[in-house]
Amino acid sequence: MPHALPLELIEQVERVLNARKAPVDGEVNGQDEQLVEFNLVNTLNALFPDEAALGRIEQVQADLKAQHAALEEEINDLRARLRQESDASRMQTIQALIAELLSQMTRIREKATESEAIVRELTKDIQALDLAKRNLSLSLTVMKRFQILVNDLSRLDGLVKERKYAEVAPTLAAVKQIATSFKPYISVDKIALGMKRMQELIGELRTDLDEDFEAFYSQDRAKQIKASTIKSACEVVDVMGDDVRLQLIDRYCALELKEYRRIFRSTDEAGQLDNISRRFAWFKRVLNAHDEERSGVFPKEWKVEQYLCAKFTDITRDDLAVALTRAGPKLTVTLLLESLKETLEFEQSMARKFDVSFLEVVKVAASITKPPAMLSSVFDNHMGVFVDAQDKALSDMLAGYRGTKSRASLDEAASDSNNPTVLPSSTDLFYFYRQILEQCAKLSNKQALFDLCALQKKWLRIYAEDVLVAGLKPDKERFSVDRKSMESKVNVPELKNACLVLNTAEYCHATAAQLEERIKELIHADFKEKVSLQPEQDVFVGVIASAVSVQLKELEAATDAPFAVLTRSGWGDVTSVSGPSNAIVEVVRNVEVVVDVLREQVQYKKWLRNFYDKAANTLMTKFKNAMVKSRPIKEVSAEQIMIDLQALRTCLLDFPGTQAGDAMTSYSRNITKTATSLETVLKLVIAPVVPGDSFVQNYTLLIQDTSFSNFQKILDLKGTPRAEQNTLLDTFLTVTSTMEHLESASFLSSLDMDPDNKQSQPSALGRTLTSPPLGGTGRVTLPSILVGSGATTEEPGTGLGISTSAGRGEQPRQVFSNFRSFMAFGARRDTVQK
Repeated sequence: MPHALPLELIEQVERVLNARKAPVDGEVNGQDEQLVEFNLVNTLNALFPDEAALGRIEQVQADLKAQHAALEEEINDLRARLRQESDASRMQTIQALIAELLSQMTRIREKATESEAIVRELTKDIQALDLAKRNLSLSLTVMKRFQILVNDLSRLDGLVKERKYAEVAPTLAAVKQIATSFKPYISVDKIALGMKRMQELIGELRTDLDEDFEAFYSQDRAKQIKASTIKSACEVVDVMGDDVRLQLIDRYCALELKEYRRIFRSTDEAGQLDNISRRFAWFKRVLNAHDEERSGVFPKEWKVEQYLCAKFTDITRDDLAVALTRAGPKLTVTLLLESLKETLEFEQSMARKFDVSFLEVVKVAASITKPPAMLSSVFDNHMGVFVDAQDKALSDMLAGYRGTKSRASLDEAASDSNNPTVLPSSTDLFYFYRQILEQCAKLSNKQALFDLCALQKKWLRIYAEDVLVAGLKPDKERFSVDRKSMESKVNVPELKNACLVLNTAEYCHATAAQLEERIKELIHADFKEKVSLQPEQDVFVGVIASAVSVQLKELEAATDAPFAVLTRSGWGDVTSVSGPSNAIVEVVRNVEVVVDVLREQVQYKKWLRNFYDKAANTLMTKFKNAMVKSRPIKEVSAEQIMIDLQALRTCLLDFPGTQAGDAMTSYSRNITKTATSLETVLKLVIAPVVPGDSFVQNYTLLIQDTSFSNFQKILDLKGTPRAEQNTLLDTFLTVTSTMEHLESASFLSSLDMDPDNKQSQPSALGRTLTSPPLGGTGRVTLPSILVGSGATTEEPGTGLGISTSAGRGEQPRQVFSNFRSFMAFGARRDTVQK
């Protein structure tokens, strides 16, 4: 077996001999090819072609192990042979052979270079002959082409003189094509002379064309030009280039519109806006004459009709701009709209005629200095006249409903036998909005439509403030008389007015959102993102808040008198219990009247639910204040209070009627929780204070706090003498000092023992209520509350309608809730010790 050379050595030898070819892209050697072609998935598929083959997996595994062992044996054999053949003396012999081989290769290369020089010397004359042959062949070709050019120029000269345009066109095309091959030889005198002659003939031809086209345009009787001649001349113009064609078309348009410029000058009567229809009628006649007399002459590719229309548009746009500017303040909306309507109809008719958009028609004659623009765009800067006219129209429309007239218009609508659900003025307003919006969109969908949107937003705010909100304010003199005559009664007309305003505001709120979407559909894309009526929708939410406030105000006014009776007489004078007190019966009766009116008049149930929440909070607060003012509360009084509380709770729970849902469930839960909290207080009030430990234990079980001030509130409601209070307070501190599991505050912390303080009284007037909804906290702004169903939730630990700031785990346990309680306790301790 012959000895093999190392791979590195073979590569070097091949590099020297240039025997190894450079690998082609994508080509790999044998080893790499085997590696590249190996694919594990394909191998597994070959071993196990189907599911049945998995049953012989042990046999396959055994075969693979056998192959592995065979490969290991072959590798070991190769390693042994490599060690045997790696002899130092053998390697030296191989290196000597290589050196001799490289020396022979160098000598061969030198011989090859010498041979190449000899061959080059022998073939030098032959190469010179080849070059001469190529030059001679090129010269003959150029001379032949030049001869063709000369002949064609001669022929073209004769055709131009005779004005045979039908034959000039192909000849001129051939001359121009063959002339392009002589650009490298322009320095040759003969060729330069021939090229000069070609330009002269083209100049003569252009002059002839100008004369013939001019005669054809002007219909010169002295020089009659046939249509067939001009048709052939158009073919010549196409060969000569676009600049010649555009010049001829421009000249034709100038002649056709020359009379138009003279008749419809902006300084003459015919050029005024009121004669704009005459402009379009005149041009249509010109266009019809062109179609009948010259449309078959010009090629369709020239688009002469569109070019003529574009030129007419440029002239008319400039004239209209001057006329509109001169009109100035004298420009009436009627004249503006009629002129714009005529212009839009003209644009549409041209678009239909040419079967492309009018802007595409104008683009035919567009240039860098005069970009394409619609003819109607000249009116965009003057559409303020239209917008101002709509402003005045809206002002006149709403004049009978605004300001001092708003209340009268509201009363009239409320007393209407048809019983409208919303003010007719609101539907009229949005109907007018839709009309002018569609009208403006047909005229202009850019700045003018955006300005109209701003105008509509303005009048939406005016309508909300000057019509709806102003309508909620009653006449002071009449209101004072009505209020005195209707004391302790429900003012049904005032409630109906408030409901009518609420329904109208909700209708305006929803319709304003639809109006915004419609404007976005109609307006140009450049203005779409700027359109928003959300601020105006928020204004109507504020109006709804004001209407709900008026409803609450009427509810308070209807229940003030009976609650005042309870406050004056109190429950302290009750000696026996036989049912709900007369005052509570009157409260329930008046409340039911109010709710019945609202159920019938309010069209949107979410605002009814919102009213229920606030009304329940108001009535419960009034009841609680009356109870506090009736202290001391005895056992019989507490029983009467519980019966009255049960009557009031039943009335409040009947508010929703047949309505259901999570909001009403939450409402019922809050009413029940508030009433239960008051009942818990009453249970403590009627509980005996002796023995003191039991009373304190009962307090901690029911109230579940260690507040010193809260415990004292119970004693004050019971009317416990001060001496007994000191003992009970000491007992309370002693008992609660070891009750670490109790909180430092509870629902009783919010019980106001001085309800006459006006700052703590709830108010339903205005847009901001200090009295939160059931279970609410803090000062609440109505618009934020009104969004949604109006349902409220109550935090744990509340029950009197006002939440506490303390929650479970939020504050450390405190025996004394304030410094005053601590000082009072110290003073009592000192007194006892003395």
